[in-house]
Amino acid sequence: MPDILDPFQPGGSAVHRLDARVKLVLALAGILAIAALPTGAWPVFTFLLFGIWALAVLSEVGVLFVLRRSLIAVPFALAALPLLFVTDGPSLTSFQLGRWTLTLTATGLERFLSIAAKSWLSVQIAVLLTSTTQFTDLLVAMRAIRVPRLLVVIFSLMWRYLFLFVHEATRLRIARDARSAEVSANSGGTLAWRAKVTGGMVGNLFLRGYERSERVYHAMLARGYDGEIRVLEAAPLSARERWILALGIALLGGLFFVSLLFA
Repeated sequence: MPDILDPFQPGGSAVHRLDARVKLVLALAGILAIAALPTGAWPVFTFLLFGIWALAVLSEVGVLFVLRRSLIAVPFALAALPLLFVTDGPSLTSFQLGRWTLTLTATGLERFLSIAAKSWLSVQIAVLLTSTTQFTDLLVAMRAIRVPRLLVVIFSLMWRYLFLFVHEATRLRIARDARSAEVSANSGGTLAWRAKVTGGMVGNLFLRGYERSERVYHAMLARGYDGEIRVLEAAPLSARERWILALGIALLGGLFFVSLLFA
């Protein structure tokens, strides 16, 4: 399994050893609490940020690792960029863009920064969860908290077939390199020719990936697969894990009520 795709970082920290059900529930509760926070609750955002970083240090994953992986939130935050100019409020500055006059408002800036902060914090929670919990354990935890079986099956097959596609793409690239020769840095045809070859490889990858996924699925059916993930019955949560779960949810609830003071 390629390390570039698998976010799990092996370790023996207390966060790694914590039951996957507890981590999943706390992560989902944290993301929901962050989404429900009012605009401009900067002290709560800051507290959550340092709390996530403290867990990253405790898990031995590292703050830099979490920050690098959380950069994926940047493009999604940019989708809220129009709020800077379409939200009513005190004007900060104006400028011309062709025939339009764009006015940056203080309210729009606050809403945009709040959305960006919420996205960034939520992604960091997801990164920390997947870095300290194996994906199979997450699937089992999903079924334990009564996530619909169909969704769990979709997640499972999506994860499995992702690696199949990467494997097929690697085979195609190796086959292409084995049949190609590069005389100079400028050899290899025009840009249009390269685009045509790349398009053909993408189409070939889709067909090969589809055929291989069909073979894998039929092999699973032949071995009795019916869409349910069967594992040994999970042990009940210990008293310590229940206390961690209760305290975590209570803390998130308390932060939400404190954030209402900044609404």
